[in-house]
Amino acid sequence: QVQLAESGGGLVQAGNSLRLSCAASGRTYTVGWFRRRPGTEREFVAAITRSGGGTYYGDSMKGRFTISRDNAKNEVYLQMNSLKPEDTAVYYCAAQRADYSYTDLSAYIYWGRGTQVTVSS
Repeated sequence: QVQLAESGGGLVQAGNSLRLSCAASGRTYTVGWFRRRPGTEREFVAAITRSGGGTYYGDSMKGRFTISRDNAKNEVYLQMNSLKPEDTAVYYCAAQRADYSYTDLSAYIYWGRGTQVTVSS
């Protein structure tokens, strides 16, 4: 069983940046970030394979968000730049037992509890 813990959320003005971290208690393979905005379904944000050689982003995040990882620390990061009020959400990290899929929710076995990101206009 791997436990995940997100950190780095907070309140930020539009146009600014935040860096989220996802700390894992053990080895992870593909790790993804998801978000849930108020009144909406969970949305895919970004994912990265274990090697870091494969990354994938949701359409509205391309060019603004960057996912990366440090396997020595068992951490995955989400650098979010040019934030917009519509990026306000609870952000979750999730991990797979192997490099199965970027966006298939059923492949993500382990989930964190989330961190709130609020972007003011």
